[in-house]
Amino acid sequence: MPKSQAEHLKQWDREYIWHPFTQMKDWLQEEPLIIDSAKGVYLKDIEGNVYIDGVSSLWVNVHGHRHAAIDTAIAAQLKKISHSTLLGLSNTPAVQLAKQLIAIAPAGLTKVFYSDNGSTSVEIAIKMAYQYWQNTKATKKTTLVHLSNSYHGDTLGSVSVGGIDLFHKVYRKLIFKTIALKGHGWEAVDDLEKLLKARGKSIAALVVEPLVQGAAGMLVWPKGALKKMRELTRQYNVFLIADEVATGFGRTGTMFACQQEQVVPDFLCLAKGITGGYLPLAATLTTQKVYDGFLFDHKDQKTFFHGHTYTGNPLACAAALANLEVFKKERTLSKLSPKIKYMAKTLKMFYNLPNVVDIRQQGFMAGLELKGSLEDRVGAKVCRQVRRYGVILRPLGNVIVLMPPLSITIEELDFLLMATYRAIEDIESGR
Repeated sequence: MPKSQAEHLKQWDREYIWHPFTQMKDWLQEEPLIIDSAKGVYLKDIEGNVYIDGVSSLWVNVHGHRHAAIDTAIAAQLKKISHSTLLGLSNTPAVQLAKQLIAIAPAGLTKVFYSDNGSTSVEIAIKMAYQYWQNTKATKKTTLVHLSNSYHGDTLGSVSVGGIDLFHKVYRKLIFKTIALKGHGWEAVDDLEKLLKARGKSIAALVVEPLVQGAAGMLVWPKGALKKMRELTRQYNVFLIADEVATGFGRTGTMFACQQEQVVPDFLCLAKGITGGYLPLAATLTTQKVYDGFLFDHKDQKTFFHGHTYTGNPLACAAALANLEVFKKERTLSKLSPKIKYMAKTLKMFYNLPNVVDIRQQGFMAGLELKGSLEDRVGAKVCRQVRRYGVILRPLGNVIVLMPPLSITIEELDFLLMATYRAIEDIESGR
């Protein structure tokens, strides 16, 4: 791209765009990085610099950018129809995708409700769970429970079941009251059991991120904790909402994290990787029991009054269908196993760095926790430094997240890890 055009883009970005999760005062003082194109696991900026996409463009890209099969599916759908409402109508790709999602989901989930992002997929599950109990005259079941340090999105309903003060405290007077379980892992399980014994008849649902709490800093669950929570919620007639927006579509090594402990939730929330990282789409999967709790005569007005303009968008659904086909044809999950093992083996060397205090990994999701206070911004410094080595990362506070596309090769993965190691080393030494 000509230098003058690149400078115009930087100027317009500063002048017109308000970036998400970004302190704009800091942004305006920095040189903006603007991506212009991509191929495979690589991103290219407007000045021609190339980087490995170390966080899958915010945890969404699965098979690499510009994958031929997904590109072709979207182009073919463009020649048919780009959008048609799902309110009172249906469309071919949405129907086909729903069938395939049910086929790969934990057995017992039978219905698909579409939306367009992770926050809305969780919000839908929350509203469905609440309204089910109201529709079926269990009107005392109104309370929602979640984990401490939980994150389920940014719409107000999803924020209500969030526990990260940095993101949520400013909105406390806008959101509804919930109960946060104490601690993490087995401590949270014990707290849940006590809570259900005392107040089970008033609790509508438990919302969790199975196996890994992503935005909390890649906090990995102990084995068996999820299964025990499922047993407790069944025992006390409480819905389990599994937010697999981040953990779904292979990120933990299986298609869905719940499958590692043979857990069937009442609601399975999906987004991010559902289209391979191409287009906004989300799905909330649920059971026949929940669906039947909304089947009434029109005059009863117990319909699920919720929907989005782009619900079941044909283009996005076509991309999602192609994504699932690539999983099959390229044997993505079976090929992932050696990469997971290589990552685990290589990450051990990061303990040689004095600033690394913890390494957390579940499948192809990893977090490196560094020493330092929030004000130190050591995570941000490392992510800025690693760009010099041809890698793009994004921190969660002082946790460096490593979540590349599942399609990355061992050689590319090694490059990513070594670049990250050097960047941390540079920040430690003051370079």
